[in-house]
Amino acid sequence: MAVLKWLSICLTLFCQGTAASTPCNWTQFRLGKLNDVSIDLLSDMGGLFPLMCAEENDELFPEDVYKNTEGEDVSVVALEAMRYVDQLYNNSLTSVTWNKTKLKLFQNVIYRQVQNLELCVVGGVWKSSGDGGSVTLKTYFNKLNTVLKDKEHSACAWEIVRKEIRENLVQFKKFIDSRVKP
Repeated sequence: MAVLKWLSICLTLFCQGTAASTPCNWTQFRLGKLNDVSIDLLSDMGGLFPLMCAEENDELFPEDVYKNTEGEDVSVVALEAMRYVDQLYNNSLTSVTWNKTKLKLFQNVIYRQVQNLELCVVGGVWKSSGDGGSVTLKTYFNKLNTVLKDKEHSACAWEIVRKEIRENLVQFKKFIDSRVKP
């Protein structure tokens, strides 16, 4: 009986060690596809950037935001970014004139990414090195929140955020493609 307990403990430890060293399958195979869906939905739900908002439009996206995350695992960076996007799109959206069905789909896709990434990260498959990528992401998303607050969640403020998030996801796609090899 003691031998069975010992074997059981060894097998459990072996399986946990193997799981901790394997990349999260969901991140490897689904994250990029859902990111592509998110980019398409952001483009489709509102169309072209409105001319009436052109004066208010500032370039906020730092092109190096994902370059500062080289020490981080893809799942950790993705979870952080998707949580910020999820939080943004849970603000007051009453002023937007976007296609509501595509907006809901976008929110659901982002939520689904957060849920699956939490399983990867919280499940212990990926570990964060704690490097500075999160500071850059936090600063960037704080700027987007400030735009929304300063412009009182106006339609133009949301258009700026939509454009910025789309650019963010395009840059994130490059980051994913450079780090995740199926």
